[in-house]
Amino acid sequence: MRNIETRLLMVFSTTLGRKVSLFVSDPKEDITEAEIKEAMDQIVAKNVFAPRFGEELESAIEAKVVQTATTEYDLVI
Repeated sequence: MRNIETRLLMVFSTTLGRKVSLFVSDPKEDITEAEIKEAMDQIVAKNVFAPRFGEELESAIEAKVVQTATTEYDLVI
């Protein structure tokens, strides 16, 4: 059986100069670049996530939709 998983990967920079990744499972198929950018800007503006104590997300760096195909085998041993 083959399973295809789709996730939206969003990468942010932090106030300490690190990169932080956030994955969203099963994004809508027709999501636009503008919608992703707006969502990322809102995440930064509202300070929704704090990667580490005293650290905040500073800006959006990149985003992409990632599809992973997994094939499972039922091995009879």
